[in-house]
Amino acid sequence: MIIIPARIGSTRFPNKILADIDGVPMVIRTAKAIENIDDILIATDSDEVINIAKHFGYKAILTDTNHQSGTDRIFEAAKKFGLSGNDIVINVQADEPFIEESVVKAVYELTKKNISNEKIIMNSCYKILNSSQADDPNLVKVVISKNSNALYFSRSKIPYPRDHHFDEFKGHIGIYGFSMKSLEIFCSLKTSLIEHIEKLEQLRALDNDYSISMIEVETNSFGIDTQEDLDRALKFHIL
Repeated sequence: MIIIPARIGSTRFPNKILADIDGVPMVIRTAKAIENIDDILIATDSDEVINIAKHFGYKAILTDTNHQSGTDRIFEAAKKFGLSGNDIVINVQADEPFIEESVVKAVYELTKKNISNEKIIMNSCYKILNSSQADDPNLVKVVISKNSNALYFSRSKIPYPRDHHFDEFKGHIGIYGFSMKSLEIFCSLKTSLIEHIEKLEQLRALDNDYSISMIEVETNSFGIDTQEDLDRALKFHIL
């Protein structure tokens, strides 16, 4: 199941998940982009979003308003929906209205592949960034091992090219795949120091000696954090 956490509050872009994109709210646009992969469930703290989801024919569940992360929200929704054990849960953010189906499908297939590996607590993906793109702290970078497991995530430029030019940085895309079992484990872990410093919840897994499996994808999509982001994205996407 694909669960879309859809918190209504946003400091930089109020009610952004309801922003109009060619007559469709952003959260619904995101759901439509990936609905052919698996069942969709929208997890929200808003009755308005519940009603909108139902209007467009999507399942939706009301969740606690006090969750600190989208992962906590999807865990509550998954429990309420009755998922358990090796049921697959894919977390796709509501502010990814232009995400390509192939990207989410790649994470879904990677999650299926690793479903019996208890060391791997989550699965995710990255795209290649050039040096200039990697300077942006809003684009999270990841360094991976030879076995394609994440070694570290940072808003800083990693690895640091000390002696020569380097132009193949790996930009993390915030789509996560779990089994219901691994999702429960992740949500039981305490917030870690490095997670708090970088404001990246996936570091909680690494700090507790779990692995995050990564796969390279090609994508032109990016999360929408501001009205300017949306305006920029609309210039590059034909609806």
